[in-house]
Amino acid sequence: MSIDTDTARRVAKLARIRVEDEALPALASEFNTILGFIEQLQEVDVDGVEPMTGVTPMHLKRRDDVVTDGSQPEKVLANAPDAREGFFAVPKVVE
Repeated sequence: MSIDTDTARRVAKLARIRVEDEALPALASEFNTILGFIEQLQEVDVDGVEPMTGVTPMHLKRRDDVVTDGSQPEKVLANAPDAREGFFAVPKVVE
């Protein structure tokens, strides 16, 4: 498949990119280069290859999803500007 200047102009318009007329041949050439790379990739045999998310196998460490109080309420409340009875104290917003 080959891209000519008219097709390059149409693609630029669809992408809402302003391209001057004298730059259209270079843009068409770049599109043709990209399409050539895509054709090379289509020649690769990938039958039996499982998709992967990265080049090295990684396994995430998992832990039980358990709700806790953090076991450090004093340290957490030490950062609060105002704390009362083991909770953050905030100004009243609704009357």
